[in-house]
Amino acid sequence: MPGESVPPTRAGFVVSKAVGGAVVRNTVKRRLRHLMRDRLALVPPGSLVVVRALPGAGDATYAKLADDLDAALRRLLGGGAR
Repeated sequence: MPGESVPPTRAGFVVSKAVGGAVVRNTVKRRLRHLMRDRLALVPPGSLVVVRALPGAGDATYAKLADDLDAALRRLLGGGAR
C-alpha cells in the first residue's frame, strides 16, 4: 500500500554460558554487534537476523569472528554451500 514503510533490519545475539563467563560473553556480544552493524545493509530491509555464538567464540580473535560472520551471512543470503 502507498505510504507504508518497511521496518528496519534488526539483529539479535544469543551468547550462552558455554561461551564463557559474563565478561567474555559481553565482549563477544559487543564484537558481534559492531561487526553486524557494518553488514546490516547486506540483509533485505525488514529482516530479523539472529546470530548464535558457539562455545569457541570466546577464544576467537576479532578477525576470526568477522570471517565466521561473513561466511554465515553468505550462506543465509544464498551465496555459499551449506
